[in-house]
Amino acid sequence: MSPVDSNQANHGLLCPEAPIQRTQYPYVTGTSVVAIKYKDGILMVSDLGGSYGSTLRYKSVERIKAIGKHSLLGASGEISDFQELLRNLDDLILYDNMWDDGNALGPKEIHSYLTRVMYNRRNKFNPLWNSLVLGGVKNGQKYLGTVNMIGVTFEDDHVTTGFGNHLARPILRDEWHENLTFEEGVKLLEKCMRVLLYRDRSAVNKLQIAKITEEGVTISQPYSLKTFWNYSAFENPTSGAEGSW
Repeated sequence: MSPVDSNQANHGLLCPEAPIQRTQYPYVTGTSVVAIKYKDGILMVSDLGGSYGSTLRYKSVERIKAIGKHSLLGASGEISDFQELLRNLDDLILYDNMWDDGNALGPKEIHSYLTRVMYNRRNKFNPLWNSLVLGGVKNGQKYLGTVNMIGVTFEDDHVTTGFGNHLARPILRDEWHENLTFEEGVKLLEKCMRVLLYRDRSAVNKLQIAKITEEGVTISQPYSLKTFWNYSAFENPTSGAEGSW
């Protein structure tokens, strides 16, 4: 055996394979999702931005998907982890349909499944880096809930993820009511997304709004909001600030 081969053999004995590594940090991410209950069902909105680190690299990433007959799913966070979740949900819906018993999984069951998946992955120290919003309507009952990457979950009349928890949620607390019409709901969601567009660097002015009712799911084509950027605070953001900056 040559000296080189001997060194390689010794290196292999003394230094075993590197340990398995988990996802340490998300790569391509989406920002806020906002969802509300309205008179006839659930409305959900997100933009189509996908950020590679701090670079807004992709501008056509759809983050709202229909799940089965009765549910609508939106996601913030790592896009590849969201795609993995969608593959798992496709398998779940297919298995459910194979029973052919006239019943279908509703939003409450899908949400429960997602909470178990997220918490299970967290306990393995291999989380799916997403915050999820799950809404739906079944048998006349509206359902809206959320779960984050460590399995924290709750239900509410309006939910948000990402920066929306800080900027959109106060607007919803002030202006949401249970008898919102479709037009009023869309207007409220657009107001939230406009504020997020002004204040969230990861947001992009290209949105999709989805609704789900007893009749089914409708996801709009992407569109842009009218914006106004000539506010004095935007033109000179450091005006009145203290210090040398």
